[in-house]
Amino acid sequence: MSDRLEDIITEQLSVVFCGINPGMLATAQGHHFAGRGNRFWRTLHLAGFTPEQLRPEQDQTLVQYQCGLTAVVDRPTARADQLSKQEFIAAAADFEQKIVRYAPRFVAFLGKAAYGELSGQREVTWGRQAKTFGGAVVWVLPNPSGRNLAFSLEALVGAYRKLYLAVNSEI
Repeated sequence: MSDRLEDIITEQLSVVFCGINPGMLATAQGHHFAGRGNRFWRTLHLAGFTPEQLRPEQDQTLVQYQCGLTAVVDRPTARADQLSKQEFIAAAADFEQKIVRYAPRFVAFLGKAAYGELSGQREVTWGRQAKTFGGAVVWVLPNPSGRNLAFSLEALVGAYRKLYLAVNSEI
């Protein structure tokens, strides 16, 4: 078992989806969004990013659809609230350099927490942000975790679909 979940990223993707940090199960299995309750793969498909619903074991194929996966903080935890503010601060510069290096057109933060910490904004809105990050257009999406009960699958798909439409309108 690795203690780190590898990024799925290559240069000049349309969008890189950015989680706060990897979960313990995802890290143990070596695949992003591996938890049964996680709605990421279903949401991505229903929003239009993939022609079929991928399984976590197929996460490497995501780059074929011009999408990548990464996290702000590398350290896996059972819950994102187990990360300290200092971990975000320590990860910020390296994370921004990663975005600059790979130059995706969009970076989509999954949840407001990571982007709020990186941008220093106390109030973060959903959707497109006014400022770029590492040269990429920033979009903030609801976290697809099954623990995020504030968003139904339909609401998640609607939010991700707006990003899909924005990505495809700027090709």
